[in-house]
Amino acid sequence: MQISDPAPVVVGVNGTAAGLAAARLGAREAMVRGKPLRILHVFAWPGRPSSDDPPDYCSARHDAELIVREAENTAARSVPGVRTEGLLVDGPPVRELLRRSRTADLLVLGDDGLPSRSRLPLDSLLVQTVARSRCPVLVARGVRPPAGPLMAAVDGSASSLAALRLAAAEACRRRVALEVVHAVPDPGGVPAGRRLLDTALAAFPGLAGARSQVLIGDPAPTLVRASRRARMMIVGPRGTGGGSLLGAVAGELLRRCACPTLFVHGSPAEDGPVTGTAPTAGALMS
Repeated sequence: MQISDPAPVVVGVNGTAAGLAAARLGAREAMVRGKPLRILHVFAWPGRPSSDDPPDYCSARHDAELIVREAENTAARSVPGVRTEGLLVDGPPVRELLRRSRTADLLVLGDDGLPSRSRLPLDSLLVQTVARSRCPVLVARGVRPPAGPLMAAVDGSASSLAALRLAAAEACRRRVALEVVHAVPDPGGVPAGRRLLDTALAAFPGLAGARSQVLIGDPAPTLVRASRRARMMIVGPRGTGGGSLLGAVAGELLRRCACPTLFVHGSPAEDGPVTGTAPTAGALMS
């Protein structure tokens, strides 16, 4: 069945346990957002094992179809009633995911085994998609829905303030608590950190009741520890230092965050604040 909604939740799957975790999380997100779920596997034709053997296209294609079917079944079992469409498309995976991000409400991906790696592989599908997507990208962690508040990490950058805007809308949508945090390296930075949080929260009338906290410690590992008590961490992909791909803190959260992590940049399809929550992020910069 074809889904005509122009802004679905799109889940990229690859036949791994991480991909199935993404399918479960994507199903929950689609239900929360009132959006259809699109399960996507991007198929690349296999190469020839030797010059004498033709590539086994039929078997590879069949295996790819099974990947989509298993992910669809996993999503349906996780969230009965979610509207789901499975898609098998050809092409380079990063290019296809970035193309889909132009019309998606949300992309959901598995963590791709990043926690087991000593450093972030900048050429990986996950890193490239998180850094370059046109819509928010949610990275799945674990099997069960986590508990706790939504947590938004801000550092004063335009990227993190856009994340705060979306965090306000998500907290309203889900009717859950939002905690806004800012990390400083030592106690001497607490007053400035408090001012940064107060300025950000004051620009968002819908966040008057949100809890805010200045955390003390090296920002990346401090936020990783804080993520253990959150149901979702919401951040911008680039911090105050800018950079062509991911900021240092965002990269560490992508690799080690303990809860699902939402990277916010670009303009999701049908973008707009939930009524009564927040103005655009630009208001924080005036």
